[in-house]
Amino acid sequence: MLSILRGTQRSFQVALWFLVLAVILLVGFLHVDFRLLIPDKVQEPPVTNIMFLKTHKTASSTILNILYRFSESHNLTTALPEGSRVHLGYPWLFVTRYVEGLKQDNRLQHHFNIMCNHLRFNYPEVQKVMPSDTFYFSILRNPVFQLESSFIYYKDYVPAFQRTKSLDEFLADPWKYYNASVSLRNVYAKNNMWFDFGFDNNAPADMDYVRKCLSEVEQRFHLVLIADYFDESMVLLRRRLRWQLDDVVSFKLNVRSQSTVSHLTPESQERVQHWCALDWQLYQYFNRTFWTQLHAELSPRQLTEELEQLRERQRELTALCLQDPEPKNLTHIDDRNLRPYQSGKANILGYNLRHGLGTTTLHICQRMAMPELQHMAHMYSLQFPNKTPKDIPLMKK
Repeated sequence: MLSILRGTQRSFQVALWFLVLAVILLVGFLHVDFRLLIPDKVQEPPVTNIMFLKTHKTASSTILNILYRFSESHNLTTALPEGSRVHLGYPWLFVTRYVEGLKQDNRLQHHFNIMCNHLRFNYPEVQKVMPSDTFYFSILRNPVFQLESSFIYYKDYVPAFQRTKSLDEFLADPWKYYNASVSLRNVYAKNNMWFDFGFDNNAPADMDYVRKCLSEVEQRFHLVLIADYFDESMVLLRRRLRWQLDDVVSFKLNVRSQSTVSHLTPESQERVQHWCALDWQLYQYFNRTFWTQLHAELSPRQLTEELEQLRERQRELTALCLQDPEPKNLTHIDDRNLRPYQSGKANILGYNLRHGLGTTTLHICQRMAMPELQHMAHMYSLQFPNKTPKDIPLMKK
């Protein structure tokens, strides 16, 4: 009897090993990620303390929308501009008094979960607002396309741009139009991303200085995304923040019509690299680190799968929410709460929602399509219901 039991036990062990082997082979054959087999309860919770340095003309309005939505859906607090402000003191260096609801003393600190409005980075002051375990990230864009977008968007605001007909003309002789001492409004015309990180945009591109600043950014920011590879950036960001797929799905916001996009000559593109040499060094360095981090995080197969998941979900929500997947001119947008702010020579587009959406679906779709200023005003009213609402003229038309 004992020998029979031992034989049965050995047979069971052999069968069990064959079963395990079969599962491993099946998982490999079907290309299933082992992490998908781990129950949710043992996964780490999502990151909720986040500081996003919102650089200019880098798809940062779309990321701001993502962060606002996450903040509202998870009942988090956001460091919003004080009073009637629409940004956190930009273009001056950030100080805590630009934040609504933050008492100006040294005893009361670390109030907010998320910080994402425009500011000029000032790490010691930001630390007074955000918890010690905050995840810091930002986004950069190829300076050629970033400067082209800035030229159109700030054409009527930036002194260096006002007296020239085109960016090609400006780049042919930039010192004819640019004066570093005129006003802070000229920061949009030279090394604007470098300036956003808190550095001197008029500094010489000395290699020792550049290395020092790049090292400083790398030490303080956990991740720097690349707008030119936005979907890949969202895949990596979602993994780093341990968020759900829908948390990073978005509609493109603050996007221009193609008729207001200019195409620079090859000579002008080369000139941008010299005129914005600090931005170019910043972009080149963190473009490399971005791909290094992305490839360390995902295999090529995983990246392809997760990109397709992201794009498929975006297609689903576009069909669910929008009358037309293509954004519309301001005059063709029915809901004033969805009409984007217009600036310079840019024709900023927006969206119309489908009619007859249910309450829950309407709430989701409205938040995804809501332009930056209206969304900021909405968040402000939610967080500070007893304060005077933000005055957004577009919402009154």
